[in-house]
This record gives sequence, structure tokens and C-alpha cells, in this order.
Amino acid sequence: MNKEVRIQKIQEIINRDKNRDDLLNHEIMWERQLVKKKVYNIPLTYLIYNKYNGRILSRTKSLERQSQIINLETNTGKELIENLLWESKKDRNLKTLQSLRDTGQQKVGIITKDGVIIDGNRRVMLLNKIDRTGYFKAIVLPVTLEENPIEIEKLETTYQMGEDEKLGYNPIEKYLKAKQIFDKLIPKLSRDEAIKSISEWMGETESEIQKYLQTMEIMDEYLDYLGYDGIYTQLDNREDQFLSLAKWLKYFYGESSKRAFDGYQENDVDDLKVIAFDYIRIRNEYDGKEFRNLAEGNKDKHFFGNKDIWQSFSSKHFEITDKLPQEADIEFNSSNLHAHLNSRDKIFFKNSKFENNESAFLENLNEHKYRIGYNKAAEEPEKLIRRAAQTFEAINTGHKSFIKPEVQQLVKELGDKIHDSLLNKSPSRILSHVIELLESIEVDNIPSQEIDDIKIQTKRIQQIGYQINKKLR
Repeated sequence: MNKEVRIQKIQEIINRDKNRDDLLNHEIMWERQLVKKKVYNIPLTYLIYNKYNGRILSRTKSLERQSQIINLETNTGKELIENLLWESKKDRNLKTLQSLRDTGQQKVGIITKDGVIIDGNRRVMLLNKIDRTGYFKAIVLPVTLEENPIEIEKLETTYQMGEDEKLGYNPIEKYLKAKQIFDKLIPKLSRDEAIKSISEWMGETESEIQKYLQTMEIMDEYLDYLGYDGIYTQLDNREDQFLSLAKWLKYFYGESSKRAFDGYQENDVDDLKVIAFDYIRIRNEYDGKEFRNLAEGNKDKHFFGNKDIWQSFSSKHFEITDKLPQEADIEFNSSNLHAHLNSRDKIFFKNSKFENNESAFLENLNEHKYRIGYNKAAEEPEKLIRRAAQTFEAINTGHKSFIKPEVQQLVKELGDKIHDSLLNKSPSRILSHVIELLESIEVDNIPSQEIDDIKIQTKRIQQIGYQINKKLR
């Protein structure tokens, strides 16, 4: 049934029933006035789903990015939207479906004069599951979607983003919805006026709408960074990380934040953003709470608050990404692009293991997280030294990798640091250690080829001991 036929059929129902006294009247805000409108029983076959419904906006936008045409006047298009609506909140849909079977439709919907569903897409989907020849109780707006898009957007948002309805939404949808409305309003209103309107429509404060828009901007930049622009399904399960990153960038750009290391510059913030994108990408492979170590809180709590730690962490990160193999091209024509991109992200993570048990990204994160902890405990040397000793004891010195030159060099550097510390703070402990070493030598077991060398060395030890003793008199 095409648009003209739908308009004609719906108008016939209005003409037939508009004077009936037994029909329910329902009040709605329309064009800034509270008006009473009759509720009509519209056959489900006269209705068209709204593919830009706020509940599934990220899904339909992602499909259209693949050049997939969603023709809602075909069975294929209709079934596609119904499947997206069902999957958007399956557990809640099951409860509502049972309620509709038990008591029928209780909440009135809203449609345009050509049958586009403005409020009630999910309910119509469920009613169609019960009986496709049934009816939908709805107010009929006197316009089509194209004739008054702003007023309809306002009405739809006010109804769909109410507190009760928000609970059933994918978290990403509200950011995308705010952006969609903003893009429609900004040609006609100033930025502040547009944000004020969105605030009223979505039932949120203006500062919250600002946050939505700023976060959505970062989300779009992330998708563009990966070559996933417009594929909003790839934002799933990453909301918290994007909120944190948006907050950090707001604080740090401008080079004036006291939460960052002294003397940081804009290019350091740019690096933070790129590194954060990589950790957001592998979000499903580690505890998302670890993400906060990058830049969350006061400067003593995160990497970006300490210049040495940040430079070490960021340098290591870019060393890792430089070593990664080139990624395969994105298959935008994949029958399941969401699964294809998820698989691509998993390969990115797997490649970062470089044939080891753990990803180099996570090793880098954990190593520098410990350094933050060491800095906090700098005033408790006993605790740190005990921890260091326990860590060294845990090393399997019999492992073949322990004899690698680079590992032995690290052991030497560790020994030198310990020696230098003792030399500066407690020379007597150095001497005590030397005495212990000398006393442990079994003279009878000295190899004959080393006797002459040992005579020279012990004489030198006597000379050094005499000089120290003489200077201390």
C-alpha cells in the first residue's frame, strides 16, 4: 500500500468516525498548544514503521551506511524493522507482548496522516506478532512527516524520551538522537537555542545535552579513525569510556588543566585521544575500569598526570602499534557487517600479543599502573622494597629467557640501583655485605689458576680498607 492510498484509507476512517461520542479523546502538545484529539482504531495494514525511531536509530543508520535501502512499503523492509525493534529490548518486549495479549493496547499511539508511526513503533510490532489483521489505537496528526519535520521530531522525542521509555533504550541511542535533532534545528536556531529546545524535548538539563553532543562528536571521530564512520553498532558497550574521554579532552585542551602533568601541550592531548581510541576498540577484551588509569581524576592518580610515566607509556604504545601487521580492508558489503567489524577488532587485539600470552597493550597498561602505585607509596619505602623483593623471588631464574642479554642487563641495572642506594644511604651495609662474601669463600677450594689473581685482589682490599680507616680517624 503506497502513501497516497494510506492517506485516503486513514482519512476515510476519520471522516466516518469523527463525530462518534464513544471514541476516546486524548490531549497532546501540538504546535505549542495542548489540544484534544480523537483516538481512532487504525488497521495495522495501514501503518508504516518509522525507520529513524529513536530506539533503533543506530541500527538503521548503520545499515544505510552500507548502502542498504530500507523500503518500508515492502515486506522485506517491514520485517527488517520489526526484527530490529524486537532485538532492541527482547526481555521487555516479551513482557509487553504478554500484557497486550492479556489486556490489549492500553497506551495510545500517534501516527501521521499517511500512517507513519511517530509514537508506538514497538507496540505495533508486537501487535503484528499477535494478529496482523488487528488495529492500533492512535491519534492521527494532520500532516505527513515531510510537511512538518521539526514539530513531529519534537513530539516524537517528548514521548519517546520520557523517563519511563528511556529505560528501554540502547544507551548509545540518546547521543545519536540529540545529534539528529541538533542537525535539524541548527539551520534555523543558534547553538544555544537548539540546545535549549533539545533539553526541553528530551527532558534533560542543557548541560546534559551539551555532554550528549560533545560525546557524540568524539564517537563520530572514533568511528572515522577506524574507518567505521556511520557504523554506530560499533559503539555498543563503550558508553562509559566515551564519556570519560570526552570529559578528559574538555579538561585538557587549552593547556591549562592542573590535572595533567606540568608543561603538557596540545599534541600530548592528541596522543591521549588516539591511545584512548585503541583501548576503547579493545574494550571487550579487558576490564573497562582499567581505562580510567589513562587520565581519570587528580594528577597523582593517572598516567597523564606524570610526565615521565606518560612519555614512557605513550612511547611504548606507539612502538606496539608500529609493530602490528597491516589490517585487512573492511568488507562493507558483508552480510553481517557488525560481526565482521567485531572480528576485525578481535584480530587487532590478538595481533598485539606478538605470540605471547598477554596483549602488549595490556602489559603496557599494567606496567604503568604499577608505577602510579609506586609513586603513591614513595613515602613508604619499606612497603615498596618488600614488594620488589617478592617480585624478584617470583621470577623463574631457570627459565631460558632469563639468560637473554637484555634480561641480564636489566638484572645488572637493578643490582646497580640497589648498590648505589646502599652506598649513598648506608655504606656500613655495603661493607657488611663485602665481609659476608669474603667469609663465604672456601680458601681450600680456590682453583689453582685463580690463586695469583686472588692474592692481588685481597691485597687491594687490604689497601682500600686501610685508607677508609685512616680517613675516619
